Amino acid sequence: MGSLTSKLTKALSSLKNCPARIAMIGLDGAGKTTILYRFKLNETLTTIPTVGFNVETLSPIKGLTLTVWDMGGQDRMRPLWRMYLRGTDGVIFVVDSADRERIHEAKEELMRVLDTQEMRHVPLVVIANKQDLSGAVDSSYLAKTLGLQQMSNRRWVIHDACAISGEGICESMESLAKIVKEFKSKHR
Repeated sequence: MGSLTSKLTKALSSLKNCPARIAMIGLDGAGKTTILYRFKLNETLTTIPTVGFNVETLSPIKGLTLTVWDMGGQDRMRPLWRMYLRGTDGVIFVVDSADRERIHEAKEELMRVLDTQEMRHVPLVVIANKQDLSGAVDSSYLAKTLGLQQMSNRRWVIHDACAISGEGICESMESLAKIVKEFKSKHR
């Protein structure tokens, strides 16, 4: 447990004394809640589909407050995402990279959110989750399919990950910390 905690502390140190509001979105079953509690507790919890949202305040280092809004991804919940995006400093978009049939649906939902005025220029971290499952597509395939290369108006990064093992989670947080800090210094 100490290893992941120390890595998170190092990754997030660039946001020291800089509170950030983060929206974590993605289709249902992508692994958002598992990732959230991997961040918070460094363990894998058995989760149920999120109805509404989970909000966790993470303080991995003194002087840093990271508020993560994990929003339910079911069809009926997605229109509500917009209500919670005002003032967002970064977006984590989680994709089940083993569910090829829903990648285009994920792209449509991501574009629907990012094409709003309140999300203009907000940085994006895409987590290509479930890399441990057979048939999972890698981050380069996912970046192309989601159309990330065409996003010239925002900073974005994508990482392969497995929420169960924690692989790729620290790298995702490190990227998030870096691009959110840059965004806040330029746009707030």
